[in-house]
Amino acid sequence: MVLSEQMVERSSSVSYLARSQPVQVVAVASGKGGVGKTSVSVNLGVAMARRGHETMLFDADLGLANVGVLLGLQSRHDLSHVMEGRVGLEEILIDGPAGLKIVPGASGISRMASLSRPEQAGLVRAFSDLPMPIDFLLVDTAAGISEDVVFFARAAQDVLLVVCDEPASLMDAYALIKVLNKEHGVSHFNFVANMVPSAQQGRRLYSKLLCVTDRFLDIVLSYLGTIPIDEQLRKAVQHQRAVTDLYPRSRSAIAFDELARTLEARPRTYLPSGHPEFFLERMVQAGAGCG
Repeated sequence: MVLSEQMVERSSSVSYLARSQPVQVVAVASGKGGVGKTSVSVNLGVAMARRGHETMLFDADLGLANVGVLLGLQSRHDLSHVMEGRVGLEEILIDGPAGLKIVPGASGISRMASLSRPEQAGLVRAFSDLPMPIDFLLVDTAAGISEDVVFFARAAQDVLLVVCDEPASLMDAYALIKVLNKEHGVSHFNFVANMVPSAQQGRRLYSKLLCVTDRFLDIVLSYLGTIPIDEQLRKAVQHQRAVTDLYPRSRSAIAFDELARTLEARPRTYLPSGHPEFFLERMVQAGAGCG
């Protein structure tokens, strides 16, 4: 697979100069699979779009992308074609519910699951060239602690960890936090409990993980919310729809709206953190005017 020279070298000055607000990039991650991470990414994205934010969801599980499957959407081209230089990133975007923009990953292409550093950098620059305004970019990473997961987590301003009520989920979430903190200097993480009976149970899960991180790591772990077990969410998955779109008054849809409300109320990051970042030029430009 050859990274397009245009993709790496093309200037993005025209696209970002007219933008006055930085993009807030949120990496949605989990220590293990099966915790509903992609469902959280999709439904949070739709909830953010419904609340009036220009929102984009990047399916960054580069080897086993499934955001499109979850929403019953198909695309002629995907991220692998962008990396080959056959199309631009804007050409592969899919329109999702409520105006959510989706960047489809490349499912079943093992090469996409192990991008080289130059290819990763080219991917970041391709995002910088997008002409449309974006308020929030949600990055649905792969499960676990692969190099790609670490790269996207470092590139984001916020890391949102999805955890369910299983010992392995808590242990693997701690392992991911430890790697990002000890080896890459990430010091702030956000916690979302998924598929639990109640908000109280979600808080208990958060307290369990917080007890361990406070003891062994120098980080901040913030509680953002709980997504309850919901039969209507299961039905929405079967119908390949977002529950926030199909059943907007369901328990889980209301919880996703509350999660979106919490996320939008958080202080926005105006300056790059020093790592390779999505929309780097735009954030530097915005930061220059902050005094």
